[in-house]
Amino acid sequence: MDDREMKYDYLIVGAGLFGATFAYLATRRGKRCLMIEKRSHTGGNIYCEEIEGINVHKYGAHIFHTSDREVWELVNSIVPFNRYTNCPMAIAPDANLYNLPFNMNTFCRLWGVKTPAEAERKLDTQRREAIERMKTEGISEPRNLEEQALALIGSDIYNLLIKGYTEKQWGRKCVDLPAFIIRRLPVRLTFDNNYFNDLYQGIPEGGYNRLIDGLLAGVDVKLDTDYFVDRERWDNMADRIIFTGKIDEFYDYRLGRLEYRTVRFETEILDIPNFQGNAVVNYTSADIPFTRIIEHKHFEMFGNKVYENPLTVISREYSSEWKEGMEPFYPVNDNRNQALYEKYKSLAEKEQDVIFGGRLAQYRYYDMAPVIREAIETYKKEFS
Repeated sequence: MDDREMKYDYLIVGAGLFGATFAYLATRRGKRCLMIEKRSHTGGNIYCEEIEGINVHKYGAHIFHTSDREVWELVNSIVPFNRYTNCPMAIAPDANLYNLPFNMNTFCRLWGVKTPAEAERKLDTQRREAIERMKTEGISEPRNLEEQALALIGSDIYNLLIKGYTEKQWGRKCVDLPAFIIRRLPVRLTFDNNYFNDLYQGIPEGGYNRLIDGLLAGVDVKLDTDYFVDRERWDNMADRIIFTGKIDEFYDYRLGRLEYRTVRFETEILDIPNFQGNAVVNYTSADIPFTRIIEHKHFEMFGNKVYENPLTVISREYSSEWKEGMEPFYPVNDNRNQALYEKYKSLAEKEQDVIFGGRLAQYRYYDMAPVIREAIETYKKEFS
């Protein structure tokens, strides 16, 4: 039967994690799902490309972490996850290498302190200095990201490890970014380099494509297919629509365009087995144009296993303002964009047969586990 004659229960626009999870759950319930994706692959930004036997995270590092047992058991029922633990490093403007998140290894390297009490005293002194300085200027609450960061962590760490990296990432001065972006900073008075506090963490064995392929088993998928090119046709093929694209595009930008940050990658194959000894190394100096280097083999090859492959693949990441034709990565959640999104959200809430889900449709940054949780809750609501 020609697909023009077929009728589906759900049309899912976008083959990312939200859409794939909903499709998986709905298909298991006996519903017929059609997924269309304008890119040439499924998986959205968690898609991996195999290069020289290494699963390369094509759209940047993705580390799965959660304390949500239901989500963890769901993804592991599709594909087993390995033991990868995220322990990023940072090369600072002083050319030294520091552990992230900020922990006793960081403080020992920076200040020469040896005990948690010494580190706490140093942090408290710098925090008080920042708060007192604001008070003398008549500032009762931090007005921007810089003031907020100084009040939370003090000047040394802010200037070495936050300021340059943040300004590169957002393309804006820290004094021009809202304070809420950095309301909390992870500080640990232990020698624990694990970036996350979650109970579960890892990477799918064999890469994220195995996870997406498992979620989409039994789902009809059409790639290289732009929903907006023949929108009426696709709308007529299903009773309900799960839309995971840009919400402003869904409404033809009638209220204005939302802003995004995007990331450009320079990926290089190196004729050495081990370039930096870690999957993620941030570069926090404003003088270095890229934000970080990812060495992909460390996501799945541990210890001396990295030397079993004589080559390695690295990706330098460059953050920039999004323009038409680029992949939108991060919403710019400043006051202007948030107010505009709320207007689009009001329109979306009036839709009878369209469900909006995922980072672009909901204009918010999502880690992988929360977006799966959101898809599960959407499914439960749909079939309650």
